[in-house]
This record gives sequence, structure tokens and C-alpha cells, in this order.
Amino acid sequence: MQTHFTLAQLADPDISETNDILRACVHCGFCTATCPTYVTLGDELDSPRGRIYLMKQMFEADAPATTEVVTHIDRCLSCLSCMTTCPSGVNYQHLVDHGRKHIEETYTRPFMDRTLRALLAWSIPHPLRFRTMLAGALLARPFRGLFRGRLRAMLDLTPSDLGPPSPVDTPQVFAAEGTRKGRVALLNGCAQTVVAPQINEATIRLLTRLGVEVVVAEGMGCCGSLVQHMGKTDASHAQAAANIDAWLAEDARDGLDAIVINTSGCGTHVKDYGFLFREDAAYASKAARVSELASDVSEYLSTLAPEIDSFEEASSLRVTYHSACSMQHGQQIRTEPKALLVAAGFAISEPGEGHLCCGSAGTYNILQPELAGQLRDRKVTNIARTTPDVVATGNVGCMTQLGAALDAPVVHTVELLDWATGGPKPKGLG
Repeated sequence: MQTHFTLAQLADPDISETNDILRACVHCGFCTATCPTYVTLGDELDSPRGRIYLMKQMFEADAPATTEVVTHIDRCLSCLSCMTTCPSGVNYQHLVDHGRKHIEETYTRPFMDRTLRALLAWSIPHPLRFRTMLAGALLARPFRGLFRGRLRAMLDLTPSDLGPPSPVDTPQVFAAEGTRKGRVALLNGCAQTVVAPQINEATIRLLTRLGVEVVVAEGMGCCGSLVQHMGKTDASHAQAAANIDAWLAEDARDGLDAIVINTSGCGTHVKDYGFLFREDAAYASKAARVSELASDVSEYLSTLAPEIDSFEEASSLRVTYHSACSMQHGQQIRTEPKALLVAAGFAISEPGEGHLCCGSAGTYNILQPELAGQLRDRKVTNIARTTPDVVATGNVGCMTQLGAALDAPVVHTVELLDWATGGPKPKGLG
């Protein structure tokens, strides 16, 4: 694609990067076939190619974002399916992040939209605040039929059972059982610690059982992806910097083999820290080190796979594996989770149209509830055709999005692996 930036514009590192991304695009349109919003709406401007044109015009003109640009960028899920499909290697992830930053800096949203986004950015990355907000939502949940749109979506997504905080989600060290074979830091997440603390509990049990010491580092918090996808890059960088400092302190103290992440959306973002801090003299090398250490839990477990044996009870279960977009497109991880489940004795099926997003996408199912609902229903239909006893996935957002709509329980992959190696049976399996 031909671009027309001035030399002054190209002196900006973000514009220079955007220019390189735009020039890699050859207009082929392969991305349209796998874009969930284009497949659903049929509007060229709701495809990656259409959004690329809109952002190109906006950046070249050095113009504030328009309502048209905001509408179509807001509808993007950042599922990154287009990056898997693209034959030219267009880094749409970095381009749309730049577009969202520009929108945040140059466009004034309607009051209610600004207020909701501010509330989500203020609450979800902070577990105590998020828990308080959900407790309030639980009181309003019986009256959710009176609400519509985004408020109704928020109430529908509120878990019916809000348990106490888990004792594993505070800074501490969990010793390996037997001979120590490795030492890792665990990103325990923000929303996940509130809505699905059993994931971290299962992860820690599984890793320590396999001889790995697990550290929950002092000072660690939200990965920064949620506010990054809202265009709030300063807040995102502050959250990421806190994590970098916390993890590298542990690395310096006793070494780390990996930073294990069991929420694939977070993993995609942490693996991108090196790029995000590339112009930060104080953090560039440190961020690159963290990105190098970052590993999805399935990637790390794959190095311990010989320790996972076939599990007798697994053979009676029909497991459908739902690959989160951030797993298969963001991190290009496709085989490891399924291979681990098969090694544990589970029979695995995959739904049709597995490349399409379920509609969760961080806060997308709140900010774009109608589109998210259509994508969820399409995904549920495809999963139901596999007649599962249980659905396994590697992202808490997908679990929340699909859980209430499926007849079968939705669990994290590590919950099944923990059960297979001596842990408790996952909730919902009887």
C-alpha cells in the first residue's frame, strides 16, 4: 500500500511503525473472510482492510478521529484472526492499538460512553474494586429484565456466585513437590482472581505437583491489556512497568525459567511488552527480557509433558476444546493445549468455525453487546454440535462469555490437567 506521510510525521516512532505496517498491506482482502465482524455485518469498513483504510486516511491527514472511524474501530474485537490469515504479515495488532490511542487523544465520546469506559478501566484491573462493583451488580441482577443494552450486558455477565478471595492470590512462594525442576512467576490476573480463582489454584497445584516452584510476585498486578485496548496507553504502560519491576526482582533473586500466564489475552499482551517499551530507555531491555520469559501455561507444561500420564476417568468424557483468539491468533499456540489433554487421556473435539471469536474480547461483550451476542450464539451453536460433556479453553473471558449459554460446563484446560494428575474434579462435572 502506498503511503504519503511527511518526513516530520515519520520522525514520530509510532507513525514510522504505522507507515511500515500500512506499506506491507497489498489489499488482497484475505482478511475479510476470517474477520468476525465482516462475516457478521458484511460491511467493508468492518473488515480489517476497511479499518486499515480509515486509519491510513486519519494518520496521513494528522486529523482528529471522526465518528465514522470510531464506530468501525470500536467494533473491532482485536481477535487478530486477520493476522493469522494475512499472507503479507501485516501487524494489525500494533496498527489498531495506535488507532485506539489516537481516538482516545483526539475524540470526545458521548458522556455515557466516557463514563462506562472510565468505570471499566477504574474497576476491572483492580480486584478489590472489581469485586465491590460485582457485589453491587449482584443486588441489581434480579431486576436485569428492566435494563437494556450495555447495562443489561453487564448484569448478564455478573457471576451468580461471588466467592471469597483465594488465599493463593497474594504474594508468596509455593514450593515444588520433590526435587525442584523449575522456578516460575505466575501472572494471576485481575478479573480472573475475582470471577474464577479456581484457575490459579489449579495452576499452582499442577505446577508444584510436577516439581515447579511458583512465585506470586510482590507488586504484580493487571497486565495492562484492558486499558491498552481502550487507547489508554499511559495507564497500560504504568501497569506493565509495575509487573516488569516485580518479575525482574524475582528473576534477580533466585532466577526464573518462565513467567507463566494462564489467561491467553494477558499472555498476548505481556509477550508484546518488548515492542510497547521499545522507545523507553529505562525499560526497553527489561521489557524485552520479560517478553522473552513470558509463556502460556500450556507452552510451559509442554516441557513437562512426559510427567502427565493417561487418566482413567478421562476416557468417559467428551471434551470440546475452544481455542481463544488470543491463544491461536495472538500467540499462535494451537497444538500444545490439545496435546496435553490427549496425553492425559481426554478425547478432544473441536467446533466448526473455530477461528471465529466468541465475542468476549476483554470488555467487548459489555461495550458492543449486540455484536458480542451474535458471535456468542454462533459459537455456542458450533460447540453444541460436538455434544460435549465439558468445554475446555485457556481464557477466562471466553469461559465467562460461553458459560451461561452452554448446557455443558466450561472449564480452563489446567483444571482438567490438575484433575488428571491428582487434583479435585472441576466444578460442574459432578
